[in-house]
Amino acid sequence: MNEIDLTLYGILDPERSLGRDLARLADEAISGGCTLLQLRDKKGTTRDMIARASAIVEAAAGRVPFLVNDRVDVAMVAKADGVHVGQDDMPVAHVRALMGANALVGLSVKTREEARNLPDGLDYICIGGVFDTQSKDNDRSIGVDGWKELAEIARKTLPAGMPIGAIAGIDLDGAKELTKAGADGVALISALFMEDNVQRAAREFVMKIEDAQRV
Repeated sequence: MNEIDLTLYGILDPERSLGRDLARLADEAISGGCTLLQLRDKKGTTRDMIARASAIVEAAAGRVPFLVNDRVDVAMVAKADGVHVGQDDMPVAHVRALMGANALVGLSVKTREEARNLPDGLDYICIGGVFDTQSKDNDRSIGVDGWKELAEIARKTLPAGMPIGAIAGIDLDGAKELTKAGADGVALISALFMEDNVQRAAREFVMKIEDAQRV
């Protein structure tokens, strides 16, 4: 298991960026306190995705890890630090075979069954969708209590200390609630990258999370 800080997980999506340059948004997010970044691009061509990912790698410049959603090929070509996969994407064992032991690999978890049957080779999981969101289609939102239930199930099989994050529709109050509930971090798309001042938004989330951790 590789060490990873999920505290503030920024997910860059060209559909949720108000047309702004993703590499610049990545830099602003890091400056505001983001600890991890991901490119989520469901509509771009492979060439576009490689170009975007490569630009974000350069912007991150080793300050925080950068992952690509789903696309192992894009991550490898762009020299990203790893990938985040869903339940229907490439199996984690195959990701490891291609990217090696040092790559960072995360997995989305949505149901009790998925939480009970986690594969070996993960560095973290993100549970959601916690709240309603426009960034992706969720069959249902599980709320903070649902997140806690799935996290408790997952922790029975995950290695001790593996971080568990929360994703979907999270605002400042939600970040506080989830942190108090035991989340190791929150993943944000719109709440971060559709703000006019991304750096300030990131800083506000970090402060909210740190306040909740002190309680």
